[in-house]
Amino acid sequence: MDEEKDAGAAPANDAAPATDSDGAALSPEARLAALEAELADTRERLLRALAETENARRRFQREREDSQKYAVSGFARDLLSAADNLRRALASLPEAEIGDPRVRSLRDGVAATERELLGAFERHGIRRIDPKGERFDHNFHQAIFEAENTGEPGGTIVEVLQPGYVLHDRLLRPAMVGVAKERPKPSDGSDDAA
Repeated sequence: MDEEKDAGAAPANDAAPATDSDGAALSPEARLAALEAELADTRERLLRALAETENARRRFQREREDSQKYAVSGFARDLLSAADNLRRALASLPEAEIGDPRVRSLRDGVAATERELLGAFERHGIRRIDPKGERFDHNFHQAIFEAENTGEPGGTIVEVLQPGYVLHDRLLRPAMVGVAKERPKPSDGSDDAA
C-alpha cells in the first residue's frame, strides 16, 4: 500500500512547475531566466561570504602576530626602571674611587649587568631612544623644560633627563628631554608706524 503511494508521488528532486504571480505556468525561457537570476544571486552571496571569511582570517592573523609581537610590553615597561637604575649606579661612582680594586670590580659588574640587560632588550625588539641633538618629536619625546641661550636652533633637544624606549615600532616610554627655546625674531623697526 505504501508502495502505491510512493509510485504515484513525484521524486523529491523534481521541482513543481514554475508559475508566475498569477499562478499560470511559466514558459521554459522565463523559467530559465528566473533560475539564472537565482543562480547569479546565490553566486554573489557566496562570493561575498568568501571575501568576508578571507578578511576575517587576515584580521585574526594580523591580531595574532601583533599579540605575539607586543605581548611582552608590560613586562618590558617594568624592566625599564631597572635599566635606569643600573645607569644611575654607574654614573654615581666618583672618579676618585675607581682606583680602588673593589670599587672597580663593582663598577665592572654593574656595567656587565647593564650590557646584558640592554642586549636582551635588543634581542626582543626593545630599542633605547637617546635623542640629544635631534629635533623634538612629540611622538617619542616628552619636553620637561625649555632652555634659553643654548646656541642650538629652537626645538632641538639639548638635554636627555631619561631615555625613552620603543618595542618594535610602538612607544614604551617617551624620552624626557630639555628643548632649546625658540629665539625671538629681531624686529627691524618697521612696525613702529604710529
